[in-house]
Amino acid sequence: MSRPVADRRAARARWLPLVIIVLAQLQMAINISALPVSLGPISADLHAPATAAATALLLYSLFVAAFVMVGAKLGKLLGERRVLQASIVVHGAAMGLMATSTNTSTMNTAQVIAGLAAAAAVPTLVVLIAANYHGRQQETALGVLAGIPAVASAVTFLVAGFLATALSWRYSFGLLVILAVVVLVLSYRLTPIPRQPSIKIDLVGVMLSAAAIALILFGFSNLQTWGPLLAEEQAPFSLLRLSPAPILILAGVVLGQAFFAWSHRRVAADKQPLLAMEVLESREEKSAVIAFLVAGSLGLAVGFLIPLNVQIVQDRSPLFSAVAILPYAVAIAVASVLSVRLYDRVSPRRLGIGSFVLIAIGLAVVAFTLGGRWSAVLVILGLLLVGIGVGTMLTLLFNVLVSASPKRLAGDVGALRGVANNVSNALGAALVSVVAVGLLGMFLASGFSRSGLPPHVRVGGPSAQVDFLTDTELRSAVRATSATPAQVEQAVAINADARLRALRASFLIVGGISLLAIFPAMRLPKYAPGELSADEIVGETA
Repeated sequence: MSRPVADRRAARARWLPLVIIVLAQLQMAINISALPVSLGPISADLHAPATAAATALLLYSLFVAAFVMVGAKLGKLLGERRVLQASIVVHGAAMGLMATSTNTSTMNTAQVIAGLAAAAAVPTLVVLIAANYHGRQQETALGVLAGIPAVASAVTFLVAGFLATALSWRYSFGLLVILAVVVLVLSYRLTPIPRQPSIKIDLVGVMLSAAAIALILFGFSNLQTWGPLLAEEQAPFSLLRLSPAPILILAGVVLGQAFFAWSHRRVAADKQPLLAMEVLESREEKSAVIAFLVAGSLGLAVGFLIPLNVQIVQDRSPLFSAVAILPYAVAIAVASVLSVRLYDRVSPRRLGIGSFVLIAIGLAVVAFTLGGRWSAVLVILGLLLVGIGVGTMLTLLFNVLVSASPKRLAGDVGALRGVANNVSNALGAALVSVVAVGLLGMFLASGFSRSGLPPHVRVGGPSAQVDFLTDTELRSAVRATSATPAQVEQAVAINADARLRALRASFLIVGGISLLAIFPAMRLPKYAPGELSADEIVGETA
């Protein structure tokens, strides 16, 4: 065999583990991306409300975030490769159940099972990367792993959108069953990590962390529906007329503090906590987690506002939303992988500050150039800047957490990333929905007050439940009030103007939050990210 051929085969063998890990991450990421894309078809097929898919997605995220720290311990106890293989099988079975669901109860059960499987799988991916890659290859592999959700989002919007329109939403989840089989077969090529039989699982820590995360996620997810402060009519209960959403969030924060206090107590007693406290020991690590939460929230917020503009303001199809969001998603994925080339020349602190500034500039460009068409070059340029900033930050912070933690704690870092990722998604969705709807209500009230329209035709005004509606929906609602044709068009014009102004202001506010994130970024390390040594992991876990 010639040397060039041998070198090419060796290169392919070196990257095969990453391909397997990426496929496993894709299996989980496509599931959560396919749910919102298939919202309409799922609702029609299962005779369920439009919020059914959102509820299933919330359950999935809740169980991932609540039990991902347990997943890290299971990986150490049973061996990361074995846990990943079992998770892939269970997740694939859940996707089969999802594809054959006949009601929302079955769908929710499938997503709960999938969430538990993902909670076990997520921490193993970091450890398996550490076992197979070193130095620059490892940094690149972590960048690829950080960018996979963006790739999955773009691909799923296109593929799942087409399948749901042309065939059935069930085909998207059926394909994930096939992918699970492929990943399982290939997973035997991964380097096995020795198990640690001495690992103990802190059950009290499990209950405290799971309850804290569940309350925080559930509270943030219902901020808009139940009210950010005062209770709305949809709230299940109220305490002194206060919304239960902030109460749940506050209770979750209290339980979170109790979890950390309990964990420190176990460390003082020379017992194993559920999450190794070393991963949050330094100022740099705490700042990295805060910045990770902000960056993830910003990414989700922009991903929410883009379809909102396309599907509501422009009244386009979900498939067109996929096309509109593609440049942004591709920019995140490319920046996640290529930004590691800057690590030798730029410190994490400077790169973090620069990325948040870039995100703010991009959002300002979008806000000031946003009209009615996403084909505008400046809008696309703004989204590209935002995507580059978000992708760079997610990879950078992932590498900082990995390099700053003791070498034996790769699984704990993976668990912490899983919690931060799911909590940031809830934060981003809650923030942008509350801000956008609140601004819409304010602009509608201002527009109607100057219009001279009678109160009964002020659809979406202060006397009604404020929400983003298309022009078609608005015309139907206003005509139902026996309004004249002139009044109908005036009300639609007021709503259209309020929608656009609310979106622009929302982009600016999110950009302002990005600038505030410079402060935690200023506390990131000055040095270049180091390497997580697989030899040390294996040596310490043997």
